[in-house]
Amino acid sequence: MATNANLRTGAAPMPAKRARLALFNIGVGGVDVTFLILVLLILTIGLVMLFSASFAYARFYFNDSFHFIKAQLLFAVLGVFLMLLISTVQYKVLEKLAWPVMMITFVLLVIVLFFEDRNGAHRWIDLGFITFQPSEIAKFAVVILFSHLIVAMGDKMKTFRNGILPFGAILIMIAGLMIMQPHLSGTILILLIGAILMIVGGADLKWFVFAAVSAAVGIAVVIITGAIHYAGSRIEVWRDPFAFPRDEGFQTIQSLYAIGSGGLMGVGIGNSRQKYLYLPEPHNDFIFSVVCEELGFVGATLIIILFSLLVWRGFVIAMRCKDRFGSLVGVGLTAQVGLQTILNIMVVTNTIPNTGISLPFFSYGGTSLVMLLCQMGVMLSISRETTLEKR
Repeated sequence: MATNANLRTGAAPMPAKRARLALFNIGVGGVDVTFLILVLLILTIGLVMLFSASFAYARFYFNDSFHFIKAQLLFAVLGVFLMLLISTVQYKVLEKLAWPVMMITFVLLVIVLFFEDRNGAHRWIDLGFITFQPSEIAKFAVVILFSHLIVAMGDKMKTFRNGILPFGAILIMIAGLMIMQPHLSGTILILLIGAILMIVGGADLKWFVFAAVSAAVGIAVVIITGAIHYAGSRIEVWRDPFAFPRDEGFQTIQSLYAIGSGGLMGVGIGNSRQKYLYLPEPHNDFIFSVVCEELGFVGATLIIILFSLLVWRGFVIAMRCKDRFGSLVGVGLTAQVGLQTILNIMVVTNTIPNTGISLPFFSYGGTSLVMLLCQMGVMLSISRETTLEKR
């Protein structure tokens, strides 16, 4: 099995000697069945919970309890089809598309600022027949471009000029455009994904320590001075949501009520009370609150375990990949799912300020679901090139 050293040095992974479980001995040319089953299982549970969380809201606002689930099911079918199709495509073509995809991303991040805002944010491009967030494309663009650049830099990643400066410049430009939307959660996620790839790629850790300290100082300044109203108000509400029960703190308070109501075993699927117009848009960022209420601590824990297994298997695929680019792409895409899941759960439990981040495979959003499943298709494509252990 390849190790972290393979990612940091570019060395070829050592051939494996022995399979641990027959289920994992899929063979070169076959997709990782374990990863595929986990994706489909989480997707299925996500669709069930989306319908449960959304039907009251959909009934009230659209006079159709199936309004959200019908659309999400169509996108799920399309996404699974594209995932399986992409899994048959050689992932190495992405290396040639890295810069074009990033250039398109920059253009879209500028264009979105001129579209009509929703709830005070310019995050969506509405073309009439389709609506999407450029930030979803930006996550993927950062993964493939950084993976390409890291491979090209090789041992030069240890230097500031090659291992920090170009990557930092790209992240700053993307973050700047996304802050203008504003899209704080997407900005944080992309910065974290970029940092993980740089660290795995061999960048000097001392610069990340410096960046972490600088970020901590910046956050402290925002809290103390209120220099950035948008971020400052979010932090203020996070510190005491019950001080703002009728406005900014309302959603967080209802989320905490839902989680507390679930208890150990939950009130049962379909029996949530908070989704009846108490919890704003329960089918989106705060769907995990409904999960906790209906499935309880036990059910929520099992879902977290499934996500953990998916992340674990994704890293296994990345570590066993034959070439460095594929390994880095695998790490980046897996990190995205893991980080987004963690951040969403931390938001709904008020562990961190409300940043408006969706739960992968669960939250409503057709184009984001299709994009996510396409990325899982890339992971399956990488798994076809994996050197698996032989008996």
